[in-house]
Amino acid sequence: MPEERKESLDFVRSIVVDDLKNDKHGGAVVTRFPPEPNGYLHIGHAKAICIDFGIAAEFNGNCHLRMDDTNPTKEDLEYEDSIKQDVSWLGWKWSDNKVYYASDYYEQLYQYAVELIKRGKAYVCDLSQDDLKEHRGSLTEAGLESPYRSRSIEDNLDLFERMRRGEFPDGSKTLRAKIDMNSPNIHMRDPAIYRIRHTSHHRTGDTWCIYPMYDFAHCLSDSIEGITHSICTLEFEIHRPLYDWFLDALECKCHPQQIEFARLNLSYTVMSKRKLLELVKSGLVNGWDDPRMPTICGLRRRGYTPAAIRKFCDIIGVTKYNSLTDIALLEHCVREDLNKTAPRIMAVMNPLKVVIENFPEGQVEELEGVINPEDPEMGSRKLPFTRELYIDRNDFMEEPPKKFFRLAPGREVRLRWGYFILCKEVIKNADGEIIELRCTYDPETRGGSAPDGRKVKGTIHWVSASHSIKGEARIYDRLFSVEIPGVDKDVDWKDQLNPDSLAIKPVYLEPSIDGVKPGYTCQFERQGYYCLDPDSTPEKPVFNLTVSLKDTWAKIQQKE
Repeated sequence: MPEERKESLDFVRSIVVDDLKNDKHGGAVVTRFPPEPNGYLHIGHAKAICIDFGIAAEFNGNCHLRMDDTNPTKEDLEYEDSIKQDVSWLGWKWSDNKVYYASDYYEQLYQYAVELIKRGKAYVCDLSQDDLKEHRGSLTEAGLESPYRSRSIEDNLDLFERMRRGEFPDGSKTLRAKIDMNSPNIHMRDPAIYRIRHTSHHRTGDTWCIYPMYDFAHCLSDSIEGITHSICTLEFEIHRPLYDWFLDALECKCHPQQIEFARLNLSYTVMSKRKLLELVKSGLVNGWDDPRMPTICGLRRRGYTPAAIRKFCDIIGVTKYNSLTDIALLEHCVREDLNKTAPRIMAVMNPLKVVIENFPEGQVEELEGVINPEDPEMGSRKLPFTRELYIDRNDFMEEPPKKFFRLAPGREVRLRWGYFILCKEVIKNADGEIIELRCTYDPETRGGSAPDGRKVKGTIHWVSASHSIKGEARIYDRLFSVEIPGVDKDVDWKDQLNPDSLAIKPVYLEPSIDGVKPGYTCQFERQGYYCLDPDSTPEKPVFNLTVSLKDTWAKIQQKE
């Protein structure tokens, strides 16, 4: 066991440690991450991935990646490919470089169902979906037994075989487990095991027209694969008696232990795959990888790093209690990681032209800036200095207040990695708008310090007007304008989308970014961290705001 885990184990790891001490599973630790390939993974899945793969890695075990592909009407190869990409991008490797599939076990699962029938523990039911719901009862009322519950074993075997052969239409029959219609746990009231669906499966084609239900296929797939610890989210806790019932009823040699933990709830977003799909299909976002989405592919496109996401999952930990995690914590983890790894560049979004009157026209001087002050080994970058520059309009005020230390008439400031400049004149157009500043520079202050020891209080960023690269900056904010979307049942959750979640601005960038590839992440000095988007072209780079420099979470911690 790793040293850092000895002092404070979460409850899941404590179970694993105890099982190893007691040789419960022969000293083995085998976990699995079993997504349904019916959508893209999100940050909540990232937490589960880190738990499943992390525990296996910590205890020298194995973690299987298994597609629980039992519902062909909602599954797609696109989703399957995205799942593999996301797990791999997060830095995890699945056992033996092999992906497992529930569909690989269809014949074995079918035989398990036949065995349940032979043992008198399953029957074919002709009730419609509406009748099934009515017979199921409620939390306060017991269920009603199906009139088909007393069918003979022979009749059930015959009907189930004919279901497999495709003799009955969709929805006309189900195979149900025979458990207890009076159980206080509704999931134990004769749940469906198989349903008829004349639908092609993306892996098995038209071989099957009956498909196992998730609760049946999941526990048996775990058993078939020799899983020792079946770790899942808290909503499956009520399903655990059914998980155990199937394994016990079939006397499976391998009986994994199901352990439930609290799922991730993140502020200012939704964590429902159904709701995320609705956002995509309704065009309210620009696809699954929209950088505002909490999907792993969306976070990747926005510039989030695997290390930051893993760190976030480690900090929030594993508990039994549902809670809301502030998205500021995730942003804090990203900010901390990028501060150490991201190159710095200068970028101006709201340009104001500056003319350096005492710098020769046509001359270019090459200045030098550090790539990342946190990592000197990253070296330096070249910054062309010319007579005409752009600065951010917000860095100048004609009549500055007392604590404004940036550029103003008659005031001197430092250009980042450059010289001191002094504003001599303000040029305006006929409407009174400032269009240009006339300044002088002190050639003795190259690098940002004066030989005579004089000090300036302000440092501003800039780019050469003639050498900068014009691109596009996409400024992203929270997806929703409320902390918990949908909590107010009188309001449509989609009406709580943040109308200002995306702003697009032109940006002038220093030329060192020329030739970088999509996925390149950097810090726009004094502004935030940005990532080059796949929409970029050589002529027009497009940068997505990953996270601002302002650290809300650090302020929250300080206040607390």
